[in-house]
Amino acid sequence: MRIRIEKRPAPSALLLWSTPLLALGLTLAAGVVLFAGLGVDAGAALYHIFIEPVVTLSGLGEVLIKAAPLVLIGVGLAIGFRASVWNIGAEGQLTIGAVAAGGIALAFWDSEGAWIMPLMAVAAIAGGMAWAAIPAFLKARFNVSEILTSLMLTYVAGLLLGALVYGPWKDPEGFNFPQSRMFNDSETLSLLVEGTRIHMGVPLAVIIAVIAFILLERTVLGFEIKVAGLAPAAARHAGFSARRLVWLSFMISGGLSGLAGMLEVAGPIGQLVPVITPGYGFTAIIVAFLGRLHPLGVLASGLLMALTYVGGENAQIAVGLPRAATGVFQGLLLFFLLATDFIARYRIRVATTRQNEVRP
Repeated sequence: MRIRIEKRPAPSALLLWSTPLLALGLTLAAGVVLFAGLGVDAGAALYHIFIEPVVTLSGLGEVLIKAAPLVLIGVGLAIGFRASVWNIGAEGQLTIGAVAAGGIALAFWDSEGAWIMPLMAVAAIAGGMAWAAIPAFLKARFNVSEILTSLMLTYVAGLLLGALVYGPWKDPEGFNFPQSRMFNDSETLSLLVEGTRIHMGVPLAVIIAVIAFILLERTVLGFEIKVAGLAPAAARHAGFSARRLVWLSFMISGGLSGLAGMLEVAGPIGQLVPVITPGYGFTAIIVAFLGRLHPLGVLASGLLMALTYVGGENAQIAVGLPRAATGVFQGLLLFFLLATDFIARYRIRVATTRQNEVRP
C-alpha cells in the first residue's frame, strides 16, 4: 500500500474561501480542549474573549484601535506575499517607524501646531521604508533570503529602541523609568468618539485597505503582482521586473508598518517605551493569510485578531486564563488555516501495490 499526495487540478474556489471559517471553527474546538486542560471554564473563557469586548462601546473601541495597526501591516504584507516576497520583519519596521515618529515628537516637544502630526507620519513611513530597504536591497542585489534578513533586523530594531529609551531619550523627570517624555497634545491623535479611545488611525486603516483593493484588482501593477506570485516564469516571459516588485513590496509593507508604529506611540501609548506592541508585526502575518491575502479580507481578519487580544486580557482577569494562552490561540488558528488550505489544494490517494508489480 502506498500513500501519495497529489495536487488538485482545479481547487474549488468556494472551498478555498471557506477554509478560514473552517480553521476558526477548529480553533474554537481546540480552544475548548485547551481551556479544559488548564482547569478553566471553557464557556466563560470563550464568552470573555469573543463576546464581552463587543457588548460595550468602550470595549468595541479597544478592539478597533488594536485592529488598526494589524490591518495596516496585514495589507502591506498581503501585497508582498501575493508577489512571493516574504517580509517577516514587519515588527522591526513598526519599531523603527515608532522611533522616527517619536524622534520628531521629542524634537518639537516644546512646540505646538497642526503640522507636527503629519510630519510624524511622514517620518514614520520613511523610517519603516528605510528599514525595509535593507532586506530589499540584499534580495534584489545578491538574492539573499528576505525571510532571514528581515526577521533578524527586527531584533536590531528592538535593541535600538531600548538603547534610546534607556539612554539619551529617557524622560529626565520620569523617575529613571525607561521611557521618553509624554508627547504633547499636538503630537497625539485626537479621539473621534467620546467615551472611547478611537482615533484617526481606525478610519485610516479602512481607507488604506480600500486603496490596496483598487491597486490589486483594478491596475496593471496589481496584475503584475498577481502574475509574479502565481506564475514567476510567465512574469519573466512578459518582461515583469522581479527586482522592481521586490522593492515595491518592501517599500509598501515597510511604510505601512512604520505608520502603524506611529499610530501606537501617538495613540494609546503617547510616548516611547521599550516595547511598542505585543507582536503586531508577527500577528499581522496570520491576519494576511487568514484574510486570503485580500485587502478586504484583511479588514475582517484584523478585527478577529484584535478581538483575541482584547478578549484575552479580559479572560486573564475574569477566569485566570494565562497570558500565553492568547498566543497559543493565535498559533492554533494559523496551524489549522494551513492544514485546511493543504486539504483544499491537495488530495491523498491510497494505492495498493500488487505482489507481481515490478518496483523500480
